[in-house]
Amino acid sequence: MDKNVIEVKQLSKSFQKTVALQGCDFSVRKGEIFGFLGPSGAGKTTTIKLLTGQLKSDGGDIQILGEKPFSSKIKSRIGIMSDNSGLYEKMSVYDNLLLFAKIYDIDKRCIEKVLEEVDLLDAKKQLVSQLSKGMKQRLIFARTIIHSPSLLFLDEPTANLDPSTANEVREIIKKLNAKGTTVFLTTHNMEEADEMCHRVAFLNHGHIIESGHPEDLKLKYSKKQIRMKTSQEDYTIPLDPKLLKQELEHIDELLMIHSIEPTLKEVFLTLTKEES
Repeated sequence: MDKNVIEVKQLSKSFQKTVALQGCDFSVRKGEIFGFLGPSGAGKTTTIKLLTGQLKSDGGDIQILGEKPFSSKIKSRIGIMSDNSGLYEKMSVYDNLLLFAKIYDIDKRCIEKVLEEVDLLDAKKQLVSQLSKGMKQRLIFARTIIHSPSLLFLDEPTANLDPSTANEVREIIKKLNAKGTTVFLTTHNMEEADEMCHRVAFLNHGHIIESGHPEDLKLKYSKKQIRMKTSQEDYTIPLDPKLLKQELEHIDELLMIHSIEPTLKEVFLTLTKEES
């Protein structure tokens, strides 16, 4: 993961008087899952549309796989999944994918292969209208990756899904990434990002307020405390080796001891509170 597949410098976009993005800088390395995190309305979907050539920026520079977003050279190398990825309900699972195989001009033998990857091969003759919500999401994934893109843009792929279905989707993302696919993931679910992402960037009010590896960010914003639980009490002390040694010398029965780190969600809430 030492080569950037996305490079963004001073990206800006406004809609009339509303500033969606302002001076954003970030990069995405080859082979990583990069989380672009923020609350609803922060500018995450706008960013994906700019990166994939669906919108033009007001300023800044974007490089996708070494090309500009509007370049025809990258269209067959990227896959896009958004929250409005419609399916043809009256067509079968197979025929939905056949349509996109023709659009991408790829061998229709790829259809059964990709259906097997998302565990839908047995449902290939079913009408989409008969599928469960989780199966539909997996079909959308199949459609997104049928042409074997090297870079995926996933816009809140688990939004409004039940926990079981959301987990199915996350497992598919991990599986694709394990095979070498780079993933640009937008989400407001901090727990999901903590589980899946190699690096994250926090977006708020149109600009990036922090970025880095989830674990590094949690350590950076830790209050540096230790929680100790004995048979008599449950308390915290500063994370200090000398103080810890003194405490342990006077404890008869230690039931639990661990450091206290914030969750990624707590880090984000701290940063947005400081910014407001």
